Amino acid sequence: MALTVIAMRRLIFLFCLLLAAGGAGGAAPAPGGPALTIAAAADLKYVLDSLVTIFNRRHPAAQASVVYGSSGRFYEQLSHGAPFDIFFSADSDYPRRLQQAGLTAGAPVPYAQGRLVLWSKKVDPKLKGINTLLDPRMQRVAIANPAHAPYGRRAEEVLRHYQLYDRVQPRLVLGENIGQAAQYASTGAADAGLLAYSLALSPELRRLGKFYLIPAAAHTPLQQSYVLLKRAQGNAAAAAFVAFVAGPVARQALRKYGFSLAGGR
Repeated sequence: MALTVIAMRRLIFLFCLLLAAGGAGGAAPAPGGPALTIAAAADLKYVLDSLVTIFNRRHPAAQASVVYGSSGRFYEQLSHGAPFDIFFSADSDYPRRLQQAGLTAGAPVPYAQGRLVLWSKKVDPKLKGINTLLDPRMQRVAIANPAHAPYGRRAEEVLRHYQLYDRVQPRLVLGENIGQAAQYASTGAADAGLLAYSLALSPELRRLGKFYLIPAAAHTPLQQSYVLLKRAQGNAAAAAFVAFVAGPVARQALRKYGFSLAGGR
């Protein structure tokens, strides 16, 4: 049966969202479509995949699915009506701006604070710390695009803090989001990367390389928040998921992947 023009446009719109955000992760949605759709910053890939799996097992009638990407790109998409229920941002600014625009079902909720690392598969950055970037073997350095990724902006802050920006800037390779920056570093498209601590702690990156944890004082805190979008009003699955994120299982998982918890609990 032929699709209507409206249905076809809707499919194209959703397909473009997936491409722009960098692909989907987490558990497969339930037959007939997911009850809960989540837009999440790419630094949450591993921790949120594990949490969504647990949540879907506990709530078989309220299946969740996740799309990962850069917080800034999601902000743009959500500002134009992208069909998500919850937005997990790598900062608090984008959720706050959505609230100010009247697009949310409540105020942003801080859930964790992220950290940056210098990661490489060529050398051990712990030996020289941030000065590893001055090693002649570091010809290409991956960061997330500062134009729309909070981790990219903090990476620039780190370089300026250590007065290395002018020396490193010509060698920067920009990823669409922090996940793509990690992909560049791990595949050899870059020799090192200023990456999310949570990604450096993933089994894949721990196997492939080593990292140096950048002092938190070297950049503005990466206070991360989520917000319920207007579409989530009255959605029992969305309410159950945010309650789950505030619980002990989720908080333990966040700690495991290097996040400091909001409220220190």
